[in-house]
Amino acid sequence: MGKIIAIANQKGGVGKTTTSVNLAACLGVLEKKVLLIDADPQANATSGLGIDVETVEIGTYQLLEHSSKAEEAIIKTESPNLDIIPAHIDLVAIEIELVDQEEREYMLKKAIEHLKDQYDYVLIDCAPSLGLLTLNALTAADSVIIPIQCEYFALEGLGKLLNTIKSVQKIHNKNLDIEGLLLTMYDSRLRLSNQVVEEVQKHFDEMVFKTIIQRNVRLSEAPSYGESIINYDAGSKGASNYLSLAHEIIKKNI
Repeated sequence: MGKIIAIANQKGGVGKTTTSVNLAACLGVLEKKVLLIDADPQANATSGLGIDVETVEIGTYQLLEHSSKAEEAIIKTESPNLDIIPAHIDLVAIEIELVDQEEREYMLKKAIEHLKDQYDYVLIDCAPSLGLLTLNALTAADSVIIPIQCEYFALEGLGKLLNTIKSVQKIHNKNLDIEGLLLTMYDSRLRLSNQVVEEVQKHFDEMVFKTIIQRNVRLSEAPSYGESIINYDAGSKGASNYLSLAHEIIKKNI
């Protein structure tokens, strides 16, 4: 039985998509069968794995509409053991279209629940907002990874996200767990980076992953080649950080 993990934070630019793509690829390299679902209208996870967004005919939008089955949307990627359900810019419209639907928060859950039998891990790359798309992802997920940037405004908005998670637990998905808080974009030379790490570890203790994702040029270059960091430069600091995170998650879920 697989596990569905949403990667969420309503703040943009904290490393959600970078984490989704590279964690998925690293879990695949470690011989886990992985499905990545792109639930962000910007479709960066889709293009980051080398898929031309313009050619996407069936993706997350059709899944949420229930006009296509999940199996029809799955695309094999170049990365070992990694499949993706892509996104397209048309996903922008889904929030408006779902507003009047009954059980609108459960659309994704209904569409992907059965996939847990086919994959070890299903990762959902969420949009940078707390709208209906993210709500669908949190309702469908078993747990959530929250990337936190090691910068000044890091903790701003975290309380809001944790409150959203609490209300999802109360109303839509009582089994939703926090898989962990992931510190990203860490630069050991900056005092501020170190202060954020200390602050987060002090407040959240056991909830924080031991792995910290460091700032790494190769990590920001990889998506422009449509590759995960492990395919682009397996010897880079970014690749070793995400492999370490993948190991940590596998160990946690044994």
